[in-house]
Amino acid sequence: MSKAIVIGAGIAGIASAIRLAIKGYQVDVFEAGPIAGGKLSEINLGEFRFDTGPSLFTMPQYVDELFTLAGKDPGEYFQYEKLETVCNYFYEDGTRISAFADRTKFSEEIAEKTMDSAESVIRFLEKSKDIYEITNSVFLQRSLHKFSSYLNWRTFRSLLRFSEIDAFRSMNKAIEANFKDYKTIRFFNRYATYNGSNPYKAPATLNVIPHFEQHFGAYFPIGGMYAIASSLVKLAIDLGVKFNFNCYVDEIEVKNDKVSGVKVKGMSHPADLVISNMDVWYTYQKLLKGFTIPERIRQQERSSSALIFYWGISRTFPELEMHNIFFTENYREEFKQIWEDKTIYTDPTIYVNISSKNKLDDAPEGSENWFTMINVPSDTGQNWDELIIEARKNIIEKLSRNLGVDVSKLITCEEILDPRGIDSKTFSYQGSLYGSSSNSQFSAFLRHANFSSKIDNLYFVGGSVHPGGGIPLALLSAKIVEGLIK
Repeated sequence: MSKAIVIGAGIAGIASAIRLAIKGYQVDVFEAGPIAGGKLSEINLGEFRFDTGPSLFTMPQYVDELFTLAGKDPGEYFQYEKLETVCNYFYEDGTRISAFADRTKFSEEIAEKTMDSAESVIRFLEKSKDIYEITNSVFLQRSLHKFSSYLNWRTFRSLLRFSEIDAFRSMNKAIEANFKDYKTIRFFNRYATYNGSNPYKAPATLNVIPHFEQHFGAYFPIGGMYAIASSLVKLAIDLGVKFNFNCYVDEIEVKNDKVSGVKVKGMSHPADLVISNMDVWYTYQKLLKGFTIPERIRQQERSSSALIFYWGISRTFPELEMHNIFFTENYREEFKQIWEDKTIYTDPTIYVNISSKNKLDDAPEGSENWFTMINVPSDTGQNWDELIIEARKNIIEKLSRNLGVDVSKLITCEEILDPRGIDSKTFSYQGSLYGSSSNSQFSAFLRHANFSSKIDNLYFVGGSVHPGGGIPLALLSAKIVEGLIK
């Protein structure tokens, strides 16, 4: 039986292990931490439970597919429910917009709360759908770094429509061309943050992202977001995958330009192939002795990071949903501060996720668990201790102003995660959440390939390589690698 080793038990690493086990490989997963999940983890603070990382679940079919491929009933391992309201949006003038899952209700909500028409929303979402249909099979489902990927009719047909993906103007330019109300413009510009990019620089191709949310829907896993990781780990174990926790890989061993295994705690573990779910930067820097990181990867701009406050809140807020956004009044300045000045804006856009809205036991009765996040630059040596103190004050003032209550008096417990912690806990270089940014029209082609061009049988998965970050794309990276393995 052929032997495969997966480095890292993030969501892409787990999915890779499952796919290889189905193909008949003996699979070992080595994870430096005590549990699986990577960024998709959980913590408990007293009676409060928090999902620590990704909090919005879209494209559940990519998770279900893994169970189906294994001949299992997905429902026996993993269940989820569709959200009728994807997110609530709060503006400083008191406007509140609910992003309903139903497209008609959503477009009518925009028309009622802004100067834009329902027709303009439908038109924009149709364009988002078109971009998805053109790019899905080419850019998301296949390797961009294999010539064979382009030798089929579907790819050729998509390339003929390349001009329609709107790659040569920014997201913001395309959005401003379709909408006139600054509230609506901010709403759709926000989707750039889904892959850690800047809507004023990122190509309008990224306006495909609303299609994932508004067409396919947003969901909440029964048991919380960590149930995605835990259910897939159970499937992997049922398929014979062996997980080795608290096992830091010291080196990927290479012989005659071909992977021969990995070294853990001074001991060699032979393998026919190795898949790294570690950030590709750290894979080269820490694990590949004698190999240097490709220059184009070294020079690429990193994605943004996050500053997260996990707060136990001693009351409930009926006006809040599971997902909530409190917008800044100057979005352009916020992104300038993040990307050009490498600091935190004094009036940040705030995301508040409250899983206890659906999973009641995540907080004591009469309380809520707030995952409170703002976008921040990656770690390039800023004084984070000072920045965190100032940001915490500004966040509390903004939330208190919008909700009409002093939030500081409601916080009963707190834990903080900043870019330094994201780097050290998940081996994400500089704490960037999505590897490299997508602030260039060529970003998709500049991401590291899912395979090594210099070392046979070495593959890469996860948010730092093609096709990108976030749960759906990380799962697709595992699917792409499966297709590359002969």
